[in-house]
Amino acid sequence: MPGFHHVELWVSDLAEARAEWGWLLHELGFERESEWSEGESWGAGGAYLTLTTSPNLSGPTHDRRAPGVNHLAFQVSAPDLVDAIMERAGQHGWRPLYHERYPHAGGPDSYAGWLENSSGFKAEVVAVAP
Repeated sequence: MPGFHHVELWVSDLAEARAEWGWLLHELGFERESEWSEGESWGAGGAYLTLTTSPNLSGPTHDRRAPGVNHLAFQVSAPDLVDAIMERAGQHGWRPLYHERYPHAGGPDSYAGWLENSSGFKAEVVAVAP
């Protein structure tokens, strides 16, 4: 069965990541599966996302424009769920991107919102019909 097993994000401020990512992942239907002093893992659909800190970080922020991961895209079942997340994101450390073209920044057949958190991570929330 193909698919991702997990994704690990290294973060410089774990408390901030727990607040920002924790809110978003909860809204997306993920559940915290484990937590330890240097991180935590959130699971959904058989895969999980780990937030962790490391003494080997090369800098304090994520540069999505450098080679590497640009963003993570998450699917939800309906446009109103995208709207609800986008509406509340600013209260949880996320700022909207491409808001002037929302919700069709990805094209006329796409219904999605893009967010960036205080550390420079970008997330996309896409409505996908069940």
